[in-house]
Amino acid sequence: MWEIGWREQLWTKLDQPWDLIVIGGGITGAGVLHEASLRGLHALLLEASDFAFGTSSRSSKLIHGGIRYLRERLFNVTREMAREREWLLRAAPHLVKRLPFLWSHYADAKTRAWQFAIGVVLYDLVVPKWDHRRLSSREVLGRCPLLRTEGLQAAQRYIDASVDDSALVLRLLRAAVADGASALNYASVESLLRSVDGQVRGVRVRDLPTGREAEVKAKVVINAAGPWSDDLRAQLNAPARLRKCRGSHLVFSRERLPLNEALSLLHPRDNRAMFIIPWEGTTIIGTTDIDHPREWEAGEPFATQPEIEYMLEGLQYLVPGAGIQAEDIISTFAGLRPLVRSPGSALPSQVSRRAVVWDESGLITITGGKLTIFRIMAVKALQAAEARLGRELNLRRRSPVFEPLPEIEPPVDLPPETLTYLLGRYGSQTPALLTSARAEELTLIPATLNPWAELRYAARAGGIQHLDDLLLRRVRLGILLPRGGLDHIQRIRAIAQVELGWDDDRWQAELDRYRDIWQRYYSPAPLGVAEYVPQLES
Repeated sequence: MWEIGWREQLWTKLDQPWDLIVIGGGITGAGVLHEASLRGLHALLLEASDFAFGTSSRSSKLIHGGIRYLRERLFNVTREMAREREWLLRAAPHLVKRLPFLWSHYADAKTRAWQFAIGVVLYDLVVPKWDHRRLSSREVLGRCPLLRTEGLQAAQRYIDASVDDSALVLRLLRAAVADGASALNYASVESLLRSVDGQVRGVRVRDLPTGREAEVKAKVVINAAGPWSDDLRAQLNAPARLRKCRGSHLVFSRERLPLNEALSLLHPRDNRAMFIIPWEGTTIIGTTDIDHPREWEAGEPFATQPEIEYMLEGLQYLVPGAGIQAEDIISTFAGLRPLVRSPGSALPSQVSRRAVVWDESGLITITGGKLTIFRIMAVKALQAAEARLGRELNLRRRSPVFEPLPEIEPPVDLPPETLTYLLGRYGSQTPALLTSARAEELTLIPATLNPWAELRYAARAGGIQHLDDLLLRRVRLGILLPRGGLDHIQRIRAIAQVELGWDDDRWQAELDRYRDIWQRYYSPAPLGVAEYVPQLES
């Protein structure tokens, strides 16, 4: 879909009139583009970095109903998220996957056992469904023998879902492009274009790989830039409304921290809800909530040492049987959340996650919210755009997320579970991926669920501009493997360099860039961009 030469072809078409320009290539922007394409709009998405570069490749990997929001009595928020989770489980099989959670109760817990029990009942009733149960301490330890035994009384088992967040973004974008939309990464919006009456009517965009620029005009411009939405709004002298908060995560090998079901915990230090989840052959713990300092915004977000120690403390408290230490971490990652400012000085974890829409001089901003409700956010943005588009979009009709999955006879050397995995990520493009495979490339990359053929297809048709695009967001080796997958770099080079058409000098530059990015922002001890380290909320 995004084979070599696609950028040049798209740039020759940017001067045509568009119905809609979407700024931001994360889950919100991808959702808006997808909903727009389903309704026949001539739509263009522009992303200043890579697709899913920001929050949407650095989430907690959960499609969930927000059970913790029940403690804050945000029942409408929980209902909305839980119902979207159920819809996504049906609409995106193999990509959004059912995930059981165990929430263990201990004698010394600040929350009483009956509160846990009522919480999971309410969590199911908002859908509505009935898919939870109480487990005795013996049953809990049978499922997870690593759990802390001292004071263990029982557990509640409930259901949420997990996802490869970056893969969800990419599949939405591919579906939108297949329906006639256009999406361009590494295309920075330098300024907004305004009509004589001051209304936003387009953008000036710069192609980062070449430096070329173009003016692109549209009936509507939607700002879906997530944590960076205020930067665009500032061009209209609109007041800043967002609070950038960072959530960090630690990644461990499944061998070191084996879990078949996810674990919920309340951190012993501050009673904050956290999760330990099995994901893509690894185990992840997260997340924190901390204000992100402005002086760090030149680089990518990263987990600080206090955050790492905080998460290790929670892990060692709940699963002491694993004996986890800092040296067991294989990678870290952190993302920024676009929280809408609230009155007073609430802690980041107490700020509302509601989605909001603002129409300011024709620039429609959609922000806040959560990964799970991306479709609802997209519909809200398009509802705000209807009058300016001059047409009714029939937004009450829930449209299909993706096309039906193709029926494929699996190759003899491809395990059925790997085919299921690929179908979830690539849908109708899965046959092309399998056809591109060379000898022995349907075998799995060690310690992952990814076949080598996925790496080749992502390099060939994934819109790749840099090596970190490939290894951090298309095929997630940068967080799934020790040393960011560099132990396999020669085989990666043999596949990627040819597919991307890079000479030896370009390959070396990309490899140096990737090593630096991984060490600074994804390694077990990230170097980051500064020595100043803020404290965790307290």
